[in-house]
Amino acid sequence: MAELVLRPAIPAMSEAAIARVRAFEIQALGHPQVAIATDHAIHGGMYARTVMVPAGVVLTGALIKLATLLIVSGDADVYVGGAALEARGYCVLPASAGRKQLIIARTDVRLTMIFRSDAKTVDEAERQFTDEAELLFSRHGDNRVTITGE
Repeated sequence: MAELVLRPAIPAMSEAAIARVRAFEIQALGHPQVAIATDHAIHGGMYARTVMVPAGVVLTGALIKLATLLIVSGDADVYVGGAALEARGYCVLPASAGRKQLIIARTDVRLTMIFRSDAKTVDEAERQFTDEAELLFSRHGDNRVTITGE
């Protein structure tokens, strides 16, 4: 019989925890920003977006309004409310709706978020997972897009 191993998950965050991330964002905007490209894929009823965060960079994301999988490849600390989840190596994390992440990249980190979607465009997919699409790196940086039509 296989051994049961409990893996970490990213829970929904309280309004107070989300407010702390928003306060950090406001302060961070006063510092130089790092350009981060986004890779998008729409295929088979799924949408995936991947960013590479350089070591030492701290980033915040938009408020996510649906459950996703978050794949972390590299070493990062993920603020999940009252604590930080340590993601080391390669982790596939169930991530609940109602979260606004703050991530500290300890090494170069690739982050891939995946969710079920009937979107036909990146804009549709982004509006599906957040009401803060204007805050996304993809709205201000380089994008690589694959849409298969399957």
